[in-house]
Amino acid sequence: MIEISGLTVRFGGVTPIDDMTLTLGAGTNGLIGPNGAGKTTFFNVLSGFVRPHAGSVTAFGVDVLAMPPFRRARWGVRRTFQTEQAVANLSVYENVLLIEEQSSRRSTTRREDVIDAVEFVGLGPKIRHEVGTLGAAERRMVEVARAVVGKPRLVLLDEPGAGLPDEETAVLGNIIRQIPERTGAMVVLVDHDMELVSATCGQVAVLDFGRVIANGPTREVLADPLVIRAYLGDDESVQA
Repeated sequence: MIEISGLTVRFGGVTPIDDMTLTLGAGTNGLIGPNGAGKTTFFNVLSGFVRPHAGSVTAFGVDVLAMPPFRRARWGVRRTFQTEQAVANLSVYENVLLIEEQSSRRSTTRREDVIDAVEFVGLGPKIRHEVGTLGAAERRMVEVARAVVGKPRLVLLDEPGAGLPDEETAVLGNIIRQIPERTGAMVVLVDHDMELVSATCGQVAVLDFGRVIANGPTREVLADPLVIRAYLGDDESVQA
């Protein structure tokens, strides 16, 4: 469980997160909202890139904000970014190994952990290929492998489905659904693809100008008239 209480972030006169109070449960949780709603800022707070003005974040009973960023990585906070972070001239194996080396797991299992993560996302046959030679969808899977290697506790996925065709998005969704059971981690997914959110998330929270305007079971939230009017269009688009 993640408990966020009174979380506020200010950049000068801008408040991208404004008194955010939210509880996220086990499994995969969605976080949606328009551009500029505060979703990525929230991820930046959890991963240590941004220090909040006020509030608290507790995950698995641990005060996440009390840990410096490098300890959060070792403790088990992992994330993907909207822009690719994998190193193009390193192999898939080497890219995932870079992340696994920052975990607190024993080095004796390192090779097995990396191979396991790569095979999980379907890139086993290309484990020695340089990332720069892969297609866009495969590079996205490298990012996911980096996020799940080494038994993470909290996996933050920032628009992993952006730009992917429907077929590849379906493959990605199947992988995301398996992450909690396979790793024991909680997953928070930010994406504008409502089909991906609906297919993977048991719970969804909606941010608007840094405030939570809806939170609950995915089906109920996506049927909320306020959410429909603000982000999803009419009822027919939600049901499609």
